[in-house]
Amino acid sequence: MESISVLAICGSLRRDSLNRQLMLNALDLAPDHLEFRVAEISGLPLYNADIESVGFPDAATNLHQQLCASDAVLIITPEYNYSIPAPLKNAIDWLSRFNQQGFNNKPVAIMGASPGRLGTARCQYHLRQVLVCLNAWVLNRPEIMISGAHLAFDEQGKLKERATQDRIREQLIALAAMVH
Repeated sequence: MESISVLAICGSLRRDSLNRQLMLNALDLAPDHLEFRVAEISGLPLYNADIESVGFPDAATNLHQQLCASDAVLIITPEYNYSIPAPLKNAIDWLSRFNQQGFNNKPVAIMGASPGRLGTARCQYHLRQVLVCLNAWVLNRPEIMISGAHLAFDEQGKLKERATQDRIREQLIALAAMVH
């Protein structure tokens, strides 16, 4: 089977965040023909048109090149104040400013984990709105919104529930199908 390049973007900057754990689980659970590159968004300055007017920062240019070189995107994100975390929104804002906007017609899957009851639902719906503006193709189902996430992982950071692992596999298989 032909390999598919997927750019994984974690919306949390914290090294030991629940969403970074979720991302690592997703990478482990993915079908073998998905090849992941993990994006680094922590080095991006806050978006500022004055900075853009003198040239894109290297961190933004590198991220844009990774996005353009990928066949699909997997966004793993927490929810901050009912919406998109600032570091993730900032990364998307930088990426949207390039002449060849890399999200255009790009398949995107979203997943997230939160200790709260709604498991990143509000953030994911806001993120979908932003991605529609950028003409990305956002995968509809299955949705991965892990609530009570502080209880979802074992001491080694692995997801405890088989059903959650299966849904993640299903989402990644659907993302691969969307690429084709």
